[in-house]
Amino acid sequence: MSDEKVRSSVDAARDPAQPVLPTVNPNAEKSQKEAAAFHPAVYITTWIALSSSVIVFNKYLLDTLKFHYPIFLTTWHLVFATIMTQILARFTTILDSRKKVPMTGRVYLRAIVPIGAFFSLSLICGNQAYLYLSVSFIQMLKATTPVAVLIATWSLGVAPPNFKTLGNVSFIVIGVVIASLGEIKFNMVGFMFQAGGIVFEAVRLVMVQRLLSSSEFKMDPLVSLYYYAPACALMNGVVCLFTEAPVLTMDAIYSVGTFTLLANASVAFLLNVSVVFLIGKTSSLVLTLSGVLKDILLVMASMFLFRDPVTLLQAFGYSIALGGLVYYKLGADKIKEYLGQGNMRWAEFGANRPAARKLVVLGLVMASMFILVTGLGPRFAPETSDKLINGIGKVIGETAV
Repeated sequence: MSDEKVRSSVDAARDPAQPVLPTVNPNAEKSQKEAAAFHPAVYITTWIALSSSVIVFNKYLLDTLKFHYPIFLTTWHLVFATIMTQILARFTTILDSRKKVPMTGRVYLRAIVPIGAFFSLSLICGNQAYLYLSVSFIQMLKATTPVAVLIATWSLGVAPPNFKTLGNVSFIVIGVVIASLGEIKFNMVGFMFQAGGIVFEAVRLVMVQRLLSSSEFKMDPLVSLYYYAPACALMNGVVCLFTEAPVLTMDAIYSVGTFTLLANASVAFLLNVSVVFLIGKTSSLVLTLSGVLKDILLVMASMFLFRDPVTLLQAFGYSIALGGLVYYKLGADKIKEYLGQGNMRWAEFGANRPAARKLVVLGLVMASMFILVTGLGPRFAPETSDKLINGIGKVIGETAV
């Protein structure tokens, strides 16, 4: 009875003219919106697909189609990125975080332009390497990027030397050296271009790290591209004007196709967009591990698409390099933690879906056999290997038709 009196007195005290508060739980609405978002696997798959597509696409243009103008191609990518970032900045909210960056003309000239110069040099050297080296070997060499970044960090005084860390990354160097010794189509010019690209990229990353050490200059990859692309496009354009422009003809562009060049630049730009979403929806750790998976898939794809031979010695060396890369990025404690979690989930997966687990094991065995056959085939049985690849290509072509 007393409860009813209290409730009635409260109801009487409430002003009927005031709007009644909604009874819907706002947290429930938020949880529904978050549940409607894409699964992290979608962002990971999209980034891996775009990142691999850019590399394969560039190799296809520069090597297969004989479009030997890597500086022009890099300049075109940067011009396209400049146009697209300007459009996104004016008509969308995806680049609104740039308004928080205190960018002035002085900061742009002293920080952005030098970083853009090294960015341009790394892109030019990287694209030049496609003219001389296989995609698989280039990916193996790129595994040394953390080592180059570490040395650049010490050289530029960003961090003091740490020989324990140097010992941790030594496995990456050892693995890449072994992989280089096993490379059949080794080319010193291409090797030097790729090494130069790695060094320039390492210096750029350290300069970006120094710039971002201030909380005022926190920029995601797309905002960084918004500032870097115009300066890089201008610098690359000047280099292209004195190197490739005098010999580049419209017939060469038309032979490749304007639509092909537009698609190539679009894929390269979408890669930068996907990085923003991948980091925003997951973490930098997921990006690192996804990069390792992407490199492995790229090596396998290059073996099939471009018939790049990968020897067992290369596979052994690259495995050591990837293992060293994961150890350097995560550390022993994190690796043990993730391995423990992985074993628990693998056992749970086998208990709930034993048939699916057997299919996964079978797929891994078949993938290993594929790597073994395609790695040994071009060296010990080149004619049989070519017939097998041509036969698979015809089957895929007939299926597509």
